Amino acid sequence: MKTEDFDKIFDDGEESVIPYLDMTTLHRPNRESVSINFPTWMIESIDRESAKLGVARQSLIKLWLAEKLPEKQENLRKAD
Repeated sequence: MKTEDFDKIFDDGEESVIPYLDMTTLHRPNRESVSINFPTWMIESIDRESAKLGVARQSLIKLWLAEKLPEKQENLRKAD
């Protein structure tokens, strides 16, 4: 399909463009999945904290890591 034809279908909004996309090649750039096993007591603690804050467990873990990693990087720079 030509780009112009695809753009027209999208712009008209009368038909979905999804059938024209190759969904098997989709990926989110700069993202990787990681599976981590935690002890039950940690999961329970994380779940309590996430419930208090009203966020999902995964969101809380990412938030904590995002806060902590820059501190660690700064400490490494100071040590050099």
